[in-house]
Amino acid sequence: MGKVTGFLEIDRQVHKYQPASDRIRHFREFTLPMSDKEVEKQAARCMDCGIPYCHGPTGCPVHNQIPDWNDLVYNGDWDNAIRNLHSTNNFPEFTGRICPAPCEEACTLNLEDIPVAIKTIEQAIADKAYETGHIRPYPPEKKTGKRVAVIGSGPAGMAAAQQLGRAGHDVHVYERESRPGGLMRYGIPDFKIEKHYIDRRIEQMQGEGVSFHCGVNVGVDKPVAQLLAEYDAVLYCGGSETPRPANIPGDDLDGVHDAMPYLVQQNKRIGGEPIQSVAWPSPPIVAGGQHVVVVGGGDTASDCVGTAFRQGAVRVTQLDIRPQPPEKEDKLSVWPYWATKMRTSSSQAEGAEREFQVATLEFIGEDGALTGVKCCEVDEKRKPIAGTEFVIRADLAFIAIGFAGPATVGPVSELAGQMKIVIDTRRSNNVEANDRDYQTSVEKLYAAGDVRRGQSLVVWAIREGRQAARSIDEALMGSSVLPR
Repeated sequence: MGKVTGFLEIDRQVHKYQPASDRIRHFREFTLPMSDKEVEKQAARCMDCGIPYCHGPTGCPVHNQIPDWNDLVYNGDWDNAIRNLHSTNNFPEFTGRICPAPCEEACTLNLEDIPVAIKTIEQAIADKAYETGHIRPYPPEKKTGKRVAVIGSGPAGMAAAQQLGRAGHDVHVYERESRPGGLMRYGIPDFKIEKHYIDRRIEQMQGEGVSFHCGVNVGVDKPVAQLLAEYDAVLYCGGSETPRPANIPGDDLDGVHDAMPYLVQQNKRIGGEPIQSVAWPSPPIVAGGQHVVVVGGGDTASDCVGTAFRQGAVRVTQLDIRPQPPEKEDKLSVWPYWATKMRTSSSQAEGAEREFQVATLEFIGEDGALTGVKCCEVDEKRKPIAGTEFVIRADLAFIAIGFAGPATVGPVSELAGQMKIVIDTRRSNNVEANDRDYQTSVEKLYAAGDVRRGQSLVVWAIREGRQAARSIDEALMGSSVLPR
């Protein structure tokens, strides 16, 4: 795989970023692509490690055949590299940009903290495929006569729709918002993934026969029962979007918001759309000239940080109730699994002040408006430590502590009493369906992605969409050639 001695001769390199002082002045992507030759050298570092943990089960959820396409890139065979990559991943240009790369954590070379630059190579393969015209519609040779509806056009819905369309089914995707993409379009900032990448895939899928119906809120505008009557199968990919309640006193003050309305508004501004959303109604929120506090330590919180800086926030403080992790993990006890260690996102590196092992006690205000956030230090059990209270000045505060399940208005409310909901260990109410056939308790209704699994990664959504598509195809046709 790759060059036999490549990992010894070639240093690890990934694409660079624009300086923080430059990139916070715009909302575009800020990575600086590497040349083809540089990428080929990085692919040469992939070693014949015997057991490639990078492509599962501890590494890539979609089981990308990483050593294979690394070898193809090293040998300059970019066309076969994208064919191989597409055999497991419908949208590598998405995952190459926004996946946290558990594959690199599982790389054998990560034992020495120098894993193969898998994510950089994946993005380069996908972008090269667009340049060479390889990514174009691939319509099915024949139609099956079966009709499938997909509720939700996020990564799970998109992946399932493309797979089902290519299997010859007549696929119709219903999206509540005005454009397809789900929270990948409206929740993830443009500086992480510009939305023309989604538009290009939608155009490709339309060329393959998939129909998109936007502005249709299934369960409100159009009953699920109607879809079940009109289609041979219905796949629910509505995502996990109900904010987990923080139950912090003062969260009703002006200036305190859940994270998602803020992110959705900014994405809609950039997309030239009215900022109001069906799912995330809120007055206009802009951080320019404000002191901002973000409660939460995950990706959504980091996205709020980066967005606030680009809007001109004076100061951004991020609060994390977890202890500050170590700079370096114990490889022998953790590898090849995802390690808890100190990580700094590109947004945090733009100037955020980070407070660890801190609890948010109260939002403080005057005349109904937020003026500060009262915090304190906590012990290892997350219990407040007396005498450690302090107040951070705040004009805006965003709560980004995760999601508690699908929207309560829509299919869940319409099918209450028919569709089973399960409470999992992450305090989320998810639609009950297993990861073998993805069938819910309602006949002909399937569920995949975050609506079934709970909040997760885009790459996991793609995996679930692909597997659900195979299950549906098998149920409709008696057998399936679609991969799981």
